[in-house]
Amino acid sequence: MLTADFDYDLPESLIAQVPAQRRSESKMMVLNKENKTLEHKHFFDIVDYLSSNDILVLNNTKVIPARLYGQKQTGAKIEVFLLKDLKDGNWEVLIKPSKRVHVSDEIKISEDLAVVPKVRLEEGKWIASLTSNKNVYEVINEVGNIPLPPYIERKMSNDELKSLDYERYQTVYAKNEGSVAAPTAGLHFTQEILQALEKKGVTICNVTLNVGLGTFRPVKCEDIKNHKMDSEEFEISDQTAKIITEGKKAGKNIVAVGTTSVRTLETAFAQFGQIKECKSHSELFIYPPYEFKVVDKIITNFHLPKSTLIMLVSAFAGKDFVFHAYKEAVENSYRFYSYGDCMFIY
Repeated sequence: MLTADFDYDLPESLIAQVPAQRRSESKMMVLNKENKTLEHKHFFDIVDYLSSNDILVLNNTKVIPARLYGQKQTGAKIEVFLLKDLKDGNWEVLIKPSKRVHVSDEIKISEDLAVVPKVRLEEGKWIASLTSNKNVYEVINEVGNIPLPPYIERKMSNDELKSLDYERYQTVYAKNEGSVAAPTAGLHFTQEILQALEKKGVTICNVTLNVGLGTFRPVKCEDIKNHKMDSEEFEISDQTAKIITEGKKAGKNIVAVGTTSVRTLETAFAQFGQIKECKSHSELFIYPPYEFKVVDKIITNFHLPKSTLIMLVSAFAGKDFVFHAYKEAVENSYRFYSYGDCMFIY
């Protein structure tokens, strides 16, 4: 299957630059993958589509303000993008411009934070140490910037928008810090909707997958089979594992919120033959004709052309049907990508 098969035309005006006024008021296209029918709804209608026979799986990862701006002792301005906490005081980072930085150069971010490059990797990536006299995460939260995807345009002076991004580029249930991109399907949920679903008897549980920068990377090879996924850490608790395992035995539907939740569950099953308590890494690339072992329904946003995400959704609902739905979304002025509208596929 070719990467070009997953391309589509999108007017730039439909790329959402700001979130919907209220989280739950985004449009939601409802796709029945068996009957190949679709409906136009709003996200708050999700309560009507789920019941006590559904288990909702959320990715509770938390986005860190991973974009740091600093300067070398020479005064040269440097951007440091935090990619992964390596847990020993070192981080994998992206440095721009990478050519102007050498091993052991100190990049001063603030009075309380400095970044020291240690090992040069490929494509502008480095292993670097973060030094601070305070808790590093606290300082990052003070001085860092929300790492919005490149198609959302912001200027450094957009203070009002920056404040909006801090609140809205984060799910209401975000808990475990570690992502450099939001699991965007979860951005539509409010506490009120979660409570309404629980009241209906929907079981809600969490997994954690720390979303990396690779989530935005287009597939560049001609044959999709040659694409290699970035490795992303995930964790499933004992409680969640039991809920899903017992739910599947009882014939309940597993409803994954976002492609990250899908990959967490499907990876765990591929690695262990079951859903069990685990900490592992996912490099699972899901594309047609993948056979889903765990997930029965998906809530997901509208994704970039030629991305691994649109390939995953095509594997779940059928490529032709998904691309028909995307055409319908364009014709009905749905908003696309991270801050955009969503689909519920069952």
